Amino acid sequence: MHPLSASWQPYLWSVLTLLGVVLLALIGHRLLFFAAGRIAARAPSAGKAALLRLSRRPSSVGLPLLAAFLALPGLPWPQRLTAYLQHLVVLGLIGVAAWLCMRLLDAVAETVGVTYRVDVKDNLRARKIETQVQLLRRIATVLVAVVAGSLMLMTFPSIRHVGITLFASAGLAGLVAGMAARSTLSNLLAGVQIALTEPIRIDDVVIVDGEWGRIEEIGTTYVVVRIWDLRRLVVPLSYFIEHPFQNWTRVTADLLGTVFVYADYTVPVEEVRVELRRILQASGMWDGKVWGLQVTDATEHTIQLRALMSAPDSGSAWDLRCHVREKLIAFLQLRHPESLPRLRGFGPAPAR
Repeated sequence: MHPLSASWQPYLWSVLTLLGVVLLALIGHRLLFFAAGRIAARAPSAGKAALLRLSRRPSSVGLPLLAAFLALPGLPWPQRLTAYLQHLVVLGLIGVAAWLCMRLLDAVAETVGVTYRVDVKDNLRARKIETQVQLLRRIATVLVAVVAGSLMLMTFPSIRHVGITLFASAGLAGLVAGMAARSTLSNLLAGVQIALTEPIRIDDVVIVDGEWGRIEEIGTTYVVVRIWDLRRLVVPLSYFIEHPFQNWTRVTADLLGTVFVYADYTVPVEEVRVELRRILQASGMWDGKVWGLQVTDATEHTIQLRALMSAPDSGSAWDLRCHVREKLIAFLQLRHPESLPRLRGFGPAPAR
């Protein structure tokens, strides 16, 4: 046998052995998930389905890496090459572990989203839980990434054992980076505070910077508000801690709406009051809790009628107000046109 061929044979068999171990790990992974899928099918649930689906790909990479890590010490390779390959596999295992943790967080968030639906009418509790889970998931994802990156760096001796000079320069660089990232850190802390105190939740109706909209997304450092005309207002998380804003669905979604109608002094207020109740009952948007009509102002030309009504949510309140305003104006035009606002002229004073 040729000497060169004899020297390469151990390496060739070692590579084939390593490939065989990886192949066995992949086969074991398929068998494991096949069995887990059959067991989960006996009592199906959203949590089991999400867990199996989202953990399949990370585990398909992690199990072969783990098998390779266990097989490397037994291969007849130089110690330096084995240590180098083990280091690469360890880096891969750390990355896969972080990937798996993130997918598990996604599975929890997906399960909560299926269990507590926000697309139903009475969704206050669902929005509360959804907001907390989404915020905590994003924060936990950042922490997992930071920890995984730190563990990877700690596997390099040249980075783990640094000198005093490097520590001093790193401290100065860390101070500069901390000052530059101050707003980002404040937004991350604001996210934790929002998750715990809940000043806003997913799908809350808010008025921010004079704009009416709904909370569409709460990110790690920002909030997306969907404006009524489908524009998106992107606001830093810290804004909702440091500035006042209106939240129309903080406790309940029902609202009171008002409509102001100006009429002449001759208007029959009681008839308008009866007509208002009829309009509300026929509208299909009134929740039947509150209603009323009062004369809230009187000037030298007109009186002000305020119609008060309640609605189950902000959208219905807006539509109901527009509906009542149109119907009351039509009622005055048809039944009491003389009661519409008008200006009276005054002639000269009679001579004495």
